[in-house]
Formats: sequence, structure tokens, C-alpha cells
Amino acid sequence: MTTAQDTTASPAATRADLITPALLLDRSKLTRNIQRLADRARALGVVLRPHLKTAKSIDVARIAFPDGPGPITVSTLAEAEYFAAHGYRDITYAVGLSPAAAQRAMALCARTGAEVKLLLDSPGQADALRAAREATGVVPSVLIELDCDDHRGGLKPDDPLLLEVADRVVAAGATLAGVLAHAGESYGLSTPDALVKAAENERQATVQAAKTLRAHGHPCPIVSIGSTPTAHFAENLDGITELRAGVYMFFDLVQHGVGVCTLDDLAISVLTTVIGTKPEKGWILVDAGWMALSRDRGTANQRVDQGYGLVCDESGHVLEDVIVAEASQEHGILKIRSGVGKPMPDLPIGTRLRILPNHACAMAAQHDSYAVVEGTAPEILAQWPRMRGW
Repeated sequence: MTTAQDTTASPAATRADLITPALLLDRSKLTRNIQRLADRARALGVVLRPHLKTAKSIDVARIAFPDGPGPITVSTLAEAEYFAAHGYRDITYAVGLSPAAAQRAMALCARTGAEVKLLLDSPGQADALRAAREATGVVPSVLIELDCDDHRGGLKPDDPLLLEVADRVVAAGATLAGVLAHAGESYGLSTPDALVKAAENERQATVQAAKTLRAHGHPCPIVSIGSTPTAHFAENLDGITELRAGVYMFFDLVQHGVGVCTLDDLAISVLTTVIGTKPEKGWILVDAGWMALSRDRGTANQRVDQGYGLVCDESGHVLEDVIVAEASQEHGILKIRSGVGKPMPDLPIGTRLRILPNHACAMAAQHDSYAVVEGTAPEILAQWPRMRGW
């Protein structure tokens, strides 16, 4: 796979020049993760529509699309506007629709020529499409959200409201493009068999809804599914047209706990500095608190609780059983994992460390840019800006 050109020169020549806390992105791991799912989607015969809510970066998008813009998923209209400004035209806005969002999205389509597909699951949302069409002159393109595992919003595939919503979309003068599901409950699983079963359930539920719509005169060309766990464990995608996933580009400790990746696949980390010790408590204090790491404790309900993040040395080698056990706004407290009963390694003041993310989306969201690195090499290759906001 061709890699993206570094678009922004870094003011820091090496990791030692960075002011901590700083967000690091390993380009080789990023590229490997992206290629892995691209190959899998190709083998399964579906279009891959990456979710860029995790990366929020045109430079990362160019790794995923080395030959030019392709189909993407976003979670905010600010993301849609940002990527449209960089030439992306096939965009799915995968968040339940508000009337104001419908008009903003259609205004973006009118300005740029992009197609922003909207997501809804109620007659009221469908009715709001008429006002967006009349205000902007753009015919909205719509996906009906499905609930395949009781995780979030969406309609059950056998809900009679499915056909009512579809009819109301058409009555509002919009185009019904298809159906979309997200197997969010897969994040709570941890065995290959369970993940394969969740992926097949996601497939069957979505294909069933598409068949129902087609039987009642709605073409339903797009049948879209995706979560990072099910995307990597699906064995059969018959009837599915596209696959979505986002955190797979970076991976994180939650995905490691689910069993989707190894620790060596985690592409982002926060570089931090030791700023204090409390030997009598077994503490090491660092300058990365929840403002740098996020408050996400997604591993707390998994078999291994990683606190606010797993600790590595500056080169990225894991310090076994050392975690960020507590976090205040700008301080992290490192401890040995509870119950292990071994001493804390010697980490003098000034020592540089890396913290691996519980949730890559949340950790990255705390920062304005990525300091791009390659493996254990000390050099900073580039600074890639991240977009933010809604």
C-alpha cells in the first residue's frame, strides 16, 4: 500500500524534543491495520467504508485511500464538512438525524456536490426531510437504522414501523438508499466463537430488513453493517454490500480485551514524563492525566482492567502490570496492577513513558495533532493535524 505524504513538517525532530503529554501515532502500525481490514473486505466481497470518527485526519484518510477519496463514514457534520473540503464526496453520516442536521447536511451537498447519506429510524425524522429538501433544493439520501442486538437506536428488522418509515421517506421526496446496522454489543464479547456468532447475527438481521423493504417496493441498494469486532470475525457477508469500522485503524486496549488485536497492533499512545514519586505508596506520578488520556474506563468490565491505560517505556515496550491506576486533570498515578504483588520498576523523574489507550477515539479526541513516528525510531516524521468539533 502506498503511504501518504507528510503534509506538515514537525517542529520536533525527535521524541525527546516533544513537550509532554503528546499524542504519538506509529505510521507502520496504522498502515498495517488499515491494510488488514481492506484485504478482509476484499476477500468477503464487500465495499469497505471506513469510519473516520476515530482518526479525524486527512493524513490518516490518505493512508486508507492512497489512490484518492473513497466512501467514508462520519459521526459529526463537522467531519463531513472537513472531509468534503478535501474532496470526499461519498459520505455516510451515521448518527440519528435531527431536523437542523438534515438541513445542514443538504446545504453541504448543495455547496460541494457531495452525497451525504442520512440516518433515521422514526416517522418524525422522515417527515423532517421534506423541509430540508425544500430549503436546499437537494434530494436527501437516507439509510434506515436497524437495531440488531439491543445496543443503541434503530428499528428491529421485523418491526412494522420499518415499512412506515420507508414510506414516509419516499413521501417526503427523499431517496431511500438502504439500511444500516452496528453490532455494538460485540464490544462486550471476548471469544472467537461469540464474535463469529455476533457477526452472523448482524448480517442476518440486516439482510432480513432489506428483503422486507424490497418485497414492498423499496429497492434498498445499500445493506451496510459494521463494528470493528464483527468486521474482523465475519465469515460470510452474503447479502451485505458494505462494511464499516473505525477504531481498527488504531486499535486500543478494549479491542485487545475483546480479542480483535494484539498489543503490538495499537498504533497510538500518549508520551508522558515522570514528574514525581511516592515510594511509600508505590506511586509514580506522570504529567498525563485524564485531559491527555480521557476518562474512558472501557476495560473496567473486561477480564483485565487496564485502569486509565497500560504503561510502556519510551520506545513502546510494555512495562508488564504497570497501569495508570488513577487520573486527575493533569496528573496520572502509575501503580502495579492490583493483586500482582511485585515492586514498581525504577522510573526516575524525567523518564519518558508511553500510555496505551483504553479507547483510541477518546484518547485521540483530547489532542490537536499526531506526532508521527515509525516503530522504535526516535525521529518525529511529521505532525498531522486532527479536526475537532461538531
